[in-house]
Amino acid sequence: MFPTPLSVIIAELESTYDPAWAESWDAVGLVCGNPAEPVSKILFAVDPVAGVADEAVAWGADLIVTHHPLYLRGTTTVAADTAKGALIHRLIKNDIALYTAHTNADVANPGVSDALARAVGLTGALSPLRPSPDDPSRGLGRVGELAEPLTLQDFAAQAARGLPRTAWGLRVAGDPARLVRTIAVSGGAGDSLLGTARAADVFLTADLRHHPASEFMQTGAFAGGPALIDAAHWATEWPWLPQAARLLASGLAAKGITVETRVSQTVTDAWTTTAQCED
Repeated sequence: MFPTPLSVIIAELESTYDPAWAESWDAVGLVCGNPAEPVSKILFAVDPVAGVADEAVAWGADLIVTHHPLYLRGTTTVAADTAKGALIHRLIKNDIALYTAHTNADVANPGVSDALARAVGLTGALSPLRPSPDDPSRGLGRVGELAEPLTLQDFAAQAARGLPRTAWGLRVAGDPARLVRTIAVSGGAGDSLLGTARAADVFLTADLRHHPASEFMQTGAFAGGPALIDAAHWATEWPWLPQAARLLASGLAAKGITVETRVSQTVTDAWTTTAQCED
């Protein structure tokens, strides 16, 4: 295995996740690292946090590719007495580059929501919930069908088995006995797609807030609108990691380049336990 310059790895990543597809508010691309430095081991993770850096250092990674940006809102310091500054210092000291593919990976085809759809059991053709105006094959979210109808309760159980384990699992709004087949999904926060998902039987996403979810169920459920399944943000985006790793490795292999990839096993979901309120 011969090391390849970081610039070549970035070019391959950006052929799949074009930075031009990212939202204007987003921060994607190379965060730290020298494009001329060699890369042979690449770790994929959802979040650029200390635990992921620990894993990268222990494995001897040259590059971490994350979904979430380290500095989404910008910064004026990378001082080592701040959490994010300390992370940057540690990566640089260990010759580890950091690269982010965020909303450009969300709308890619295949992208974050394709991986989520497959993880929860959608096997047929998928289409975007909100197609990109310049290319309808790309866009936010995905909608598709199960091979056979399931009750909402059984589909929720299937989805839970397909996603990585989190402290609070899945929250479900709707009649558990309802038969469902057409499923809409969106990796990460999906509030903005609630209206777009009305034609589905179920909308599975993350970070659903009380008022939008309550109003949606009151106005949609009685008219045959979708049930809601709310998963942990991290869990809905984790399935993208093995997909992205495969696409990168196969794209480079087609050019005669071999790299070693690994999907992070560090759970970076913010919530670590649950407790039930007493009656």
